[in-house]
Amino acid sequence: MATQLLIGGRFYSASSPDATAMAVTDGTVVWLGAERPGRALHPGAEVIDVGGAFVAPAFVDPHVHVTALGLKLIGLDLSAARSLAHCLELLTAFAAAHPSGVLLGDGWDDTGWPEQRPPSTDELDAAAGPGRLVYLSRVDVHSAAVSTALLDTVPGVRDAAGFTRGEPLRAAAHHLVRTAALERADRALRDRARTAALDSAAAHGVAEVHECGGPEIAGRTDLAELLAFSHGVSVRAYWGEAVHDEDEARALVAELGVHALGGDLFVDGSLGSRTALLRAPYADGGGHGVGYLDAAGVTAHVRACTLAGVQAGFHVIGDAGMDAVVDGIGLVAAELGAPAVAACGHRVEHAEMISPEQIAALASWGVIASVQPGFDAAWGGPDGMYATRLGAERAAALNPFAAMAAAGVALAIGSDAPVTPLDPWAAVRAAVHHRTPGHGLSPRAAFAAATRGAWRAGGVRDGVAGTLVPGAPASYAVWEADDLVVAAAADSVQRWSTDPRSRVPGLPPLDPGASLPRCLRTVHRGVTIYEV
Repeated sequence: MATQLLIGGRFYSASSPDATAMAVTDGTVVWLGAERPGRALHPGAEVIDVGGAFVAPAFVDPHVHVTALGLKLIGLDLSAARSLAHCLELLTAFAAAHPSGVLLGDGWDDTGWPEQRPPSTDELDAAAGPGRLVYLSRVDVHSAAVSTALLDTVPGVRDAAGFTRGEPLRAAAHHLVRTAALERADRALRDRARTAALDSAAAHGVAEVHECGGPEIAGRTDLAELLAFSHGVSVRAYWGEAVHDEDEARALVAELGVHALGGDLFVDGSLGSRTALLRAPYADGGGHGVGYLDAAGVTAHVRACTLAGVQAGFHVIGDAGMDAVVDGIGLVAAELGAPAVAACGHRVEHAEMISPEQIAALASWGVIASVQPGFDAAWGGPDGMYATRLGAERAAALNPFAAMAAAGVALAIGSDAPVTPLDPWAAVRAAVHHRTPGHGLSPRAAFAAATRGAWRAGGVRDGVAGTLVPGAPASYAVWEADDLVVAAAADSVQRWSTDPRSRVPGLPPLDPGASLPRCLRTVHRGVTIYEV
């Protein structure tokens, strides 16, 4: 057996919080402690001195769109557009540099632009040039601005729900055009995008991602290519397509080779695109949003998956959408029993608008919440997009992470990349420094949700994955980090001692403005997948 002995480190381990050394044999952590006994116990080990670095469990991002993230990394990233005019300038330059093929862009957000409106079809036509196929998804990827030439390639799109002449597409019209646009990207480009996305994940200390695919997201071809793609970062595949009975659930899992039937199975859309389904209308116009799956559809899907032993899940953001999810799961729990539902570890993605009663219900059924603190960091607060869309009172109730954790809802922290960056330390900091007082998590709870909780969300319930204890998989990251601290949630009193004798492992400081850790090496099951 091959053994490595890491020495000279600061190890994040609940079982050995003062450890300075760790032994790994054949991809499994076998020992933690002080360097001298480590050398005595493992005399033939390969010794690796990490030079005082911080060594912690690797992250898992439970909600990613791998190819879309890669296309943003290597293509037209509009997240830096300061205005509508700047967005169009970036498009013109990109079109000039890419004189043929479809022009794919992502990340524009009109809520921060001085013009306070998205690009029109005519403006895209003028900026890109006549006849160019242009697809520019909004930052939330629930609407997109597209060119006339691309519209002309999609039969029936102008009659589909969500089409308004000259404006960004939403709902069914958007899904049709997105499928058509992505199909025009060639395989070489898609593979380059996947490499870029997974390389970026590894460079951020991420050992596994959960791909949230679906018929309206990237399609079956993208899913099959991704599952066949070789990379050190492992991929757990979710497929967002509703089923009606257990035979259909089993058949779809077997046909596609996916791990679960959930992820972005849309119950509704997003707040930014005004497609999240609300009980009361949007404060800035746009009605009540869009519903894609009602309570009956949720019930059928959860029943089918529970009977088949398959993890189910739903994309749900609005409060009316959450009503449908809770009502649907509740009917299955009443019929099959809460233990049967809990055994599958069903998931809700986002769950931004959720009441205390709904939190308690999800906790009683063992439902896992896959959440994205980066959303609150980007759009929360009294002057943010949420307040514009919903009004300050409703916006302040969004993303109640502390209440969910306190009620016993298992949390998994991710990014929904490319919607927000795949940067787990930034996500952990956003969970701690929530824009609404009382909603934030402690650093330890947030870090656990991005590591151990994310493994659990992916069905790994061995009790050790996402930790550094003997018997755990050797999936860890080595970080350049400042002095470690022990802290409570940003808006609460200190709840445990900072004295080293308390044996509470410390974490890098997560204060706003503090430098976040820099990844030096990422190791997954004993294999190095990234190194500076």
